[in-house]
Amino acid sequence: MTWLSFIFALGFVSIHLFSKSLKLMKVLPRSRFLSVVGGISVAYVFLHLLPELSIFQKDLQGELRNSGLLFIENHIYLIAMIGLVVFYALENSVTVSKKKNKHAETPKAAIGIFWLHIASFTLYNGIIGYLLVREEYGNPWGMTLFFIAMGVHFITNDKGLRATHQEDYDRYGRWLLAAAILIGWGIGAFAEVHEWIISVLTAFLAGGVILNVLKEELPEERESSLLAFCVGLISYSILLLLL
Repeated sequence: MTWLSFIFALGFVSIHLFSKSLKLMKVLPRSRFLSVVGGISVAYVFLHLLPELSIFQKDLQGELRNSGLLFIENHIYLIAMIGLVVFYALENSVTVSKKKNKHAETPKAAIGIFWLHIASFTLYNGIIGYLLVREEYGNPWGMTLFFIAMGVHFITNDKGLRATHQEDYDRYGRWLLAAAILIGWGIGAFAEVHEWIISVLTAFLAGGVILNVLKEELPEERESSLLAFCVGLISYSILLLLL
């Protein structure tokens, strides 16, 4: 299914490069579509990512024995928590930086914070690109569901990053995030990283996804549709459970 994963990788790239042109991204309050996106992402986190961590927990048993990293095999969820904390710390630094520049005509985070923020999401996207080709999906439908969940996740990530960093994101950020997808895919297609490293990276990614779901995709009361959110959550949950 390498050819299919490459098509989906190009799809992710297109989302980063052209999501700004989507009319729904300019709609405030949050459109029904983005409420559906929130439901899909929450379902993906709780029905796929978190159960997958328990599998990684078992896979790591014995892998790191007699090494200084032995604690990881019993604490894969600690890695996920670290991922969540890292992305929370980044978001907090962005907020603090914007407050310092609140008197500017268009307040935005300092350029150093921008590059740190983009670097973290570049790693984030690289892991997703790698998993796109290396994850054990079982069939093309599994890969398609992964693409759907991460695709809508990228749409709202782009929305948040563009709102935070404005023209800096369009000039540099989106191109780096798009390139990271292809680099991650290329590593997955032509090289092989040790399984325990992928387990740790995936756990870190899970924590980041959870934080970003809560930050960007879980609809806020004043700009959401509860019905649309539930439709997205229930529909995607049924698809996952049927696989």
